[in-house]
Amino acid sequence: MTTSREREIAQERQAVHRLYDRLDVLRERTEHDLRRARHGQTAGTPGAQTEQEAFVRLYTERLGSLTAAERRLCFGRLDLTDGTSRYIGRIGLTDDDQQQLLTDWRAPAAEAFYQATSADSRDVVRRRHIMTEGRDVTALEDDVLNLDALDDGAIAEEDVQGGGVLMAALARKRTGRMHDIVSTLQAEQDAIVRAPMQGILVVEGGPGCGKTVVALHRAAYLLYTHRDRLARSGVLVVGPNPIFLHYIEQVLPALGETAAVLATPGQLYPGLDAHGSESDEVAAVKGSLRMADVVSRAVKARQRIPSRPVKLNVGGTPIMATPKMFTAAVERGRASRRPHNIARRSYALAMLDLLAEELAAARGLDIDTRRAELISDLRDSPDVRREVNLAWMPLSPEQVITELLTDERRLHEAASSLSEAERALLLRPVGHPWTPADVPLLDEAAECLGADDEAERRAEARANAERAHEAEYAQAVLEMTGTRGVSADQLIERYAEQASSMTVAERASTDREWVFGHVVVDEAQELSPMMWRLLARRCPSLSMTVVGDLDQAASAAAPAEWADILNQLAKPRAKGERRWRVERLSINYRTPRPFMELAQQVLRDFGRVPAEVTSIREGEPPRWIPLSTDAPATTEIVDLVHSELADPDLGRLAVLCAPESVDQITGALTDATPAGTVGHGADRLDSPVSVLTIADAKGLEFDVVVVVEPERIVDSSAQPGRDLYVALTRATRRLVIASSTPEWLDQDSAAAPQQI
Repeated sequence: MTTSREREIAQERQAVHRLYDRLDVLRERTEHDLRRARHGQTAGTPGAQTEQEAFVRLYTERLGSLTAAERRLCFGRLDLTDGTSRYIGRIGLTDDDQQQLLTDWRAPAAEAFYQATSADSRDVVRRRHIMTEGRDVTALEDDVLNLDALDDGAIAEEDVQGGGVLMAALARKRTGRMHDIVSTLQAEQDAIVRAPMQGILVVEGGPGCGKTVVALHRAAYLLYTHRDRLARSGVLVVGPNPIFLHYIEQVLPALGETAAVLATPGQLYPGLDAHGSESDEVAAVKGSLRMADVVSRAVKARQRIPSRPVKLNVGGTPIMATPKMFTAAVERGRASRRPHNIARRSYALAMLDLLAEELAAARGLDIDTRRAELISDLRDSPDVRREVNLAWMPLSPEQVITELLTDERRLHEAASSLSEAERALLLRPVGHPWTPADVPLLDEAAECLGADDEAERRAEARANAERAHEAEYAQAVLEMTGTRGVSADQLIERYAEQASSMTVAERASTDREWVFGHVVVDEAQELSPMMWRLLARRCPSLSMTVVGDLDQAASAAAPAEWADILNQLAKPRAKGERRWRVERLSINYRTPRPFMELAQQVLRDFGRVPAEVTSIREGEPPRWIPLSTDAPATTEIVDLVHSELADPDLGRLAVLCAPESVDQITGALTDATPAGTVGHGADRLDSPVSVLTIADAKGLEFDVVVVVEPERIVDSSAQPGRDLYVALTRATRRLVIASSTPEWLDQDSAAAPQQI
């Protein structure tokens, strides 16, 4: 006999199939439009070709959004007090008559799906969660918020439930990629997602509270809600390392959004991927705001005034360029208050004027009537070009920072505000690879230098010539077609907006001066003041979502409070104003309670009181495996991993260890397991087993975690205890601690792992 629940599943199966049928129709139409745009004939004009490229880009992005919606297209339904029902899904769908079939989860009409409660039902009688596999409905879960409003017999008492969808999602094994949680967003998370875009929103919370995924859903929500603004400017997402970016890169496309640039701190200077290493002490000095003044002084020091007169030969006429003349010209350039490379033109023109007077006197000519001729002769003189350029050379950021960090004389000259010990830390050999801490220095130098004025003026001249040619061509087209009411300039401007076939993300990632509409910063507690200064340039409006946990801060220069950084970054514009706010997530959805209790006890043992975090998942206690001292530790780790790999439901396993052990353990596991078992590179999480440092593991989660030699992790950390806290909170199912010196933990502690 068919139960009422089976009948309802069958009805929902039909409804979901209809939605997928509509998705197929829209996808087929978009594919047809894309083929037509790609292969259709055009007028052959530059404008027509540009318009064709714009349509190709439009249909490609639309097709991507429709394809991404395939997984769990519809996941919910709201039954309302007026008798209507509203399906909630990954995207919005309408029929050909523009009747709403599926409501986008980000739309105001879907907010009640996440926020309605029995105390505040928001006109919702029943919230239904629809579970699917592929395109088939497999189960339903109902939250009845107004039982009195339901028709008699509409729902059986045993069908009134809640929380199962969330717990089922949490119990699924990990795949090495972060998935969206659009169907299981909790009310406190949804409130953050839909918070106003203005100002800096700090999303703070302990491990496993969903800070990162909430911030990504917030980015998708803002792109939907503020489409006109953010579609043009894009969103910048900053993550701690390439492994993390690979882990999260599917989330926004799965939510239908492509206008986002993902970058590590080492990639925030276009054209550079800085991954060189250096000590925490060096990085802390480079990250200090004092370095902004050091870089400025380093640039200013390159505006050199000769100590004695310089003899110049101008077409056979000897003249003298005096220090006084150089001083006056340099002051003229500095008075413009423009960046070095742009102010250089003011300096050069002033110097040529002064030299022209000297040359006129030497030749007995009238300066007022012969100035242009005299300046032309000066420009032709190799002596003049050499000496004028040497006093104020065009510079690149790379040149300034390289010489600052490798030339002791230049460093001492520019960094007198630093101590001798700090300057010694900064000095490094020529050829040292760029590090992430160098990136803000390069960006600061670029800001002080500006673009090379000569190159800029040549580019402007070329652009003017091209525009004149385009205007002539456009006028001819208008005359040939008999078009009226449109000027040649208007025709050019119409297509100039679509001049680039690159996406917003592609253009933004290559332009240092690009201004993003919003910035998401993950593991924000690790960023230096200089890196925050860089991010403020990328988003002057300071519309940011900042994700972090001060308990997990590993940097020696990490702030004690968010105010230490944000009060400086977002200075109030009026008395009493604060341009940043904090929202705290306190529910841990990932880490089982025993693991979390152990991690918090470790943090207390190192003198820090952890923020309150409540784990909603129970689990088995952590296990402790003693490593013998008379055998290589890697042998025992290999045996341990082999035993875990025998579990058919393993999911993903991580071996977390101190940096000096990564290569050794990775090599041993690679040799002892089938090819592809152990991951390498930025995509290593796609393999069943990964060997990671704690820095690489931040923000990630695994089914099983093996923490190797926790005492070495502590010894290698600038913030003892905090890295170990991170390591102990990455697992969702099993946590194993392997140590040859178990004295690091009081075995009598209630939080102590079980020995096996």
